[in-house]
Amino acid sequence: MFGVPYGENIKKIMLLGSGELGKEVVIEAQRLGVETVAVDRYEHAPAMQVAHRSYVIDMLDGEQLRQIIEEERPDFIVPEIEAIATNTLVELEKEGFHIVPTAKATQLTMDREGIRRLASEELGLPTAKYAFANTLSELEEAVKEIGTPCVIKPIMSSSGKGQSVCRSLDDIEKSWNEAIEGGRGKQERVIVEEFIHFDSEITLLTVRSISGTAYCPPIGHVQKDGDYIESWQPHQMTKAQITESEQIAKKITDALGGYGLFGVELFLTPNGVYFSEVSPRPHDTGMVTLATQQLSEFALHVRAILGLPIPEIRLLSPGASHTIKAWEESKSYKVLGIEEALCEADTQVRLFGKPETKVGRRMAVVLHTSDTVDTSREKAKQAAGKITVTYE
Repeated sequence: MFGVPYGENIKKIMLLGSGELGKEVVIEAQRLGVETVAVDRYEHAPAMQVAHRSYVIDMLDGEQLRQIIEEERPDFIVPEIEAIATNTLVELEKEGFHIVPTAKATQLTMDREGIRRLASEELGLPTAKYAFANTLSELEEAVKEIGTPCVIKPIMSSSGKGQSVCRSLDDIEKSWNEAIEGGRGKQERVIVEEFIHFDSEITLLTVRSISGTAYCPPIGHVQKDGDYIESWQPHQMTKAQITESEQIAKKITDALGGYGLFGVELFLTPNGVYFSEVSPRPHDTGMVTLATQQLSEFALHVRAILGLPIPEIRLLSPGASHTIKAWEESKSYKVLGIEEALCEADTQVRLFGKPETKVGRRMAVVLHTSDTVDTSREKAKQAAGKITVTYE
């Protein structure tokens, strides 16, 4: 039974983290008559601009988090970022609150150590070799063990912050500093990963719902400094690669449990498919589905959360996305060139409405659909090149 917002018999979703992905989740939830509450650590976050109510709290503060949840008593608590007091979510789940997809999934995926140990040590999935370090000296030993080049990341971060490629022993201290400065949650622990030589990297959006487990057509993407620049769908893969990817995705998502959409990142290599990471929520590279699929990743996530059936996931058209980023820090900015970008047919521009810019911050995305992925990638890139962020 569904009611209406502010009325009786309502369904209420509380979003923890209110960025551009959360904004689309709120919009899809409201299309189904769901009351929405957006929470983040700063005012006027994108999802707050469309939610019924919003709150600004320190989400790493368990007491603040508990207070707002007990006050609102949402039917579904939906984490959109990693930096949350997950111990509090575990407690709240035991008390009867519904964490999406589960408190266990949120806690394990909040840090790279939990999910890597689950994938490699418990499930036996193929992954890069890895090690952990709490100090610079431990990092030096870990790099010697793994070998160079290797990838050094904070235990907890987002959008590639703090991630770097360590190409020699001389780079270790610089990589350590980047990881500590770029990490979230005041962690002084890093992960060192073997550098995998891959043919391509993909996101396999995997949906667990009342209808079972289903997969979106694979999404290819290009990352720079750990943050995505462009994505496209579908990514060309062999039947064997698709089967192997779906098997890996099912194992990891079954282990995490619950209903919802998961972004499973994989490396396609000459030696097979390797597991990289998983997010128990819509994925940034999946923004391309706003244009390519009958049901976007956000619509699929909301349907799954609410226990509604998903009989089919259908690709309407090949397409691509390309990000627009800021390269200065400012509380006053303008986005120029939208008119020129939209002169090209089958092009969309989505501005996120973030209240301020930061260096490397994603501010908008261009979407394009056409008969082929290659055409869409080129058209999306051209359109993105006409858009600039200027500062006042």
